[in-house]
Amino acid sequence: MKQMRASAFKARCLAVMKDVHATGEPVIVTKRGTPVVKVVPVESNESDLFGFMAGEFKIVGDVESPVIPLKHWEVMKK
Repeated sequence: MKQMRASAFKARCLAVMKDVHATGEPVIVTKRGTPVVKVVPVESNESDLFGFMAGEFKIVGDVESPVIPLKHWEVMKK
């Protein structure tokens, strides 16, 4: 894991962020030799939203027929 001084990080912040994003390798920023922050790439959750509940539900019964009986439809139109 790379380490760099805070002064160097301040001077090259955008380049360091670009490098972390491209390589996935974190960078530790130090101040007077003591680690103060760790710059890490963000984990992508884009694929988690679509289909995350797949297989969690079971369809029971008829889901295509109307819930309200046909004899009540005229009442619903008024």
